Amino acid sequence: MPRPLRVAIVGAGPAGIYAADALLKSDVATEPGVSIDIFERMPAPFGLIRYGVAPDHPRIKGIITALHQVLDKPQIRLFGNVDYPTDISLDDLRAFYDAVIFSTGATADRELSIPGIELDGSYGAADFVSWYDGHPDVPRTWPLEAEKVAVLGVGNVALDVARILAKTAEELLPTEIPPNVHEGLKANKALEVHVFGRRGPAQAKFSPLELRELDHSPTIEVIVDPEDIDYDAGSIETRRGNKQADMVAKTLENWAIRDVGERPHKLFLHFFESPTEILGEDGKVVGLRTERTALDGTGNVKGTGAFKEWDVTAVYRAVGYLSDKLPKLPWDLDSGTVPDEGGRVLQETGGHLSSTYVTGWIRRGPVGLIGHTKGDANETVSNLLEDFAAGRLQEPTAPAPEAVDAFLGERGVRYTTWDGWYRLDAAEKALGEPQGRERVKLVEREDMLRESGA
Repeated sequence: MPRPLRVAIVGAGPAGIYAADALLKSDVATEPGVSIDIFERMPAPFGLIRYGVAPDHPRIKGIITALHQVLDKPQIRLFGNVDYPTDISLDDLRAFYDAVIFSTGATADRELSIPGIELDGSYGAADFVSWYDGHPDVPRTWPLEAEKVAVLGVGNVALDVARILAKTAEELLPTEIPPNVHEGLKANKALEVHVFGRRGPAQAKFSPLELRELDHSPTIEVIVDPEDIDYDAGSIETRRGNKQADMVAKTLENWAIRDVGERPHKLFLHFFESPTEILGEDGKVVGLRTERTALDGTGNVKGTGAFKEWDVTAVYRAVGYLSDKLPKLPWDLDSGTVPDEGGRVLQETGGHLSSTYVTGWIRRGPVGLIGHTKGDANETVSNLLEDFAAGRLQEPTAPAPEAVDAFLGERGVRYTTWDGWYRLDAAEKALGEPQGRERVKLVEREDMLRESGA
């Protein structure tokens, strides 16, 4: 009797779990069957949803419910707290599996090359997100001394950073934030948060819902300068062809014409301001210089030569995420992705890297919403199954599932399991219950391993 198709997925975020779901829904899942092991370097699954989504967005975290149903399937095993390539290498994986799918996402900040970016008080948004989301591998404290703060970028991450900086600690207490984050936010001195975009309202990358949520806080006054409401032919075309862009522009227009209210924290959304330099004294941020831009007719902008200095003492760059380079795989330095063709990894010498696939942000960069990685996963899995049907996959030397357990045991790797996640989940919910909170997230890796039974 033929054995099931054995597939390893590296990365237990949405992209990897969607790939597992696509495998389970394929004809191959019926005959000869599929057996899927998901490896995750964190002790807990769910990747970006657990460590990238702001804690005051439980609506998005609801996606976990759907992912949970996939990981509950008996054909899937989870190996948490297992790092690629430290604990298991590509050669190791090939010994155990017919195919390997990498779905490791993007966690680092993309660089912004302007003078002063290295100053004390200049931060990457991804690092701040990791802190307030309780990532175990970042410091437990965050400096929140600045009364006036700049956020560079006009995507949803920029909105998340700005909103967390502008909200009070008490507003965020009902969420799952850990005690160290709550204590840190209680000391936050920010009274003004300025968000800067170099293009106009029609080019902003906010989603309409995320943008409107800014205005729901009783402590945040959102302010838009009427002079920043400007459109050229390219902008009008964008609004006509993109319903979301049109909704964002309408929201910004409404905010620009209203009177400024009395809420204590001011959150300014600035457009047509291109950051050119972070200003410093004695190695610390003391301001931001921007150049005013103007639309060029196509929706793009050009500099006007008019500069302005902004009185801020902290700057957060939210200009995009960047994936970590994966050893043993080809790499495109410019895009921060693994070169691929339909999810099949492309070798530098030409042709496909046998039995090796990518999906999600490691494949196409950190663009789009979480759900957009579903289409990626379907395409990648479709091509993997095509290669399987054509006999193009490498034959593993040790395909028995227990060989993986034995290997990790011999290496002394403390790994968590799907049953372990249930235990950790229960422990976090128990921490929140006395305070009437859904959960309190555990931060220390050792605590997570202990509660998971690893």
